[in-house]
Amino acid sequence: MLIADSGSKKQEKVKGKRLRAGDDERRQVTGMVKVRVPATTANMGPGFDTIGMALRLYNYMEMKESRHGLKIEVLGQDGADIPLDQRNVVYQAARQVFKLVNYFPKGLSIHQTINIPTSRGMGSSASAIVGGLVAANQLVGNKLSRDELLQMAANFEGHPDNVAPAMLGGIVVSAKLDDQQIYRRIDPLEDMDIVLAIPQFSLSTKVARNILPKQVPINDAVFNVSRASLLVWALVEKDYDLLGQMMDDKLHQPYRLDLVPGMHDVFAAAKEQGALAVALSGAGPTVIAFVNNKNKIKGIGDSMKQAFSQAGVVCNIKYLTACPKGVEIQHKGEWTSCW
Repeated sequence: MLIADSGSKKQEKVKGKRLRAGDDERRQVTGMVKVRVPATTANMGPGFDTIGMALRLYNYMEMKESRHGLKIEVLGQDGADIPLDQRNVVYQAARQVFKLVNYFPKGLSIHQTINIPTSRGMGSSASAIVGGLVAANQLVGNKLSRDELLQMAANFEGHPDNVAPAMLGGIVVSAKLDDQQIYRRIDPLEDMDIVLAIPQFSLSTKVARNILPKQVPINDAVFNVSRASLLVWALVEKDYDLLGQMMDDKLHQPYRLDLVPGMHDVFAAAKEQGALAVALSGAGPTVIAFVNNKNKIKGIGDSMKQAFSQAGVVCNIKYLTACPKGVEIQHKGEWTSCW
């Protein structure tokens, strides 16, 4: 399917194709880079734009230099809205790397396999940014460091809470100091299970951010600062009782209630069934529950689905765990850390 073919020599020729499950037009080509990037959940309640965690659900990307033009293929049910031309985020991220190291490939071929639901608050855009940056850096011989790539990813996304755990894995706490992102990684909660209620409607981050007020009451700010601080302590010390008490928020979730019908009832239903803590995943609409009792997982998922259903929202339930590793590259058939 020819998406664009400009007559101008200053523009790339672009050829895009959406693949169905079972299609496999890829070839094992020397020089092809394959990466996988985990999904992420951001904010974790009070840590707005600051705290994020990687999840064991992956998007896959393959990138190789070609003789001319740009060819992008997308496989996956959630890939229908992904651009197949220069607007593609993986390509845009890769081009930033090429420009920075002064390397300009004659052509580029990109293949994406999408498993992370898009516009659901699970880091789909962060996975594309991180995947594009890391794959391109591999192609040019790893000329950029991890820190340089993380700074680029945060600048591209506009905030670090998704891109940092997507790149580093585990839980990452970030802050901006002048023009630099300062971050620290925390080992994930290996014995903590995650229940995700994923509504079958999308919610753009732009819409979810625009609904937030420009100013908040000082008491609400203090509420979040205190809880975010103790949440980090709970994560470091694996203090689950404290974690369950410190995941409330007054800076973003209350303002997004109208964007996610039934959200309040979903929170209540999950907690009633034994969830340790419940939060909006990123900008939403996905709701995430943290569970430290495997016997309660199914009941929590069922209750969240029922609560959404009563509000007229159809959702899918996923049962995941935290991912200790960030973006990985495939080497000799094995997934290995890029760092």
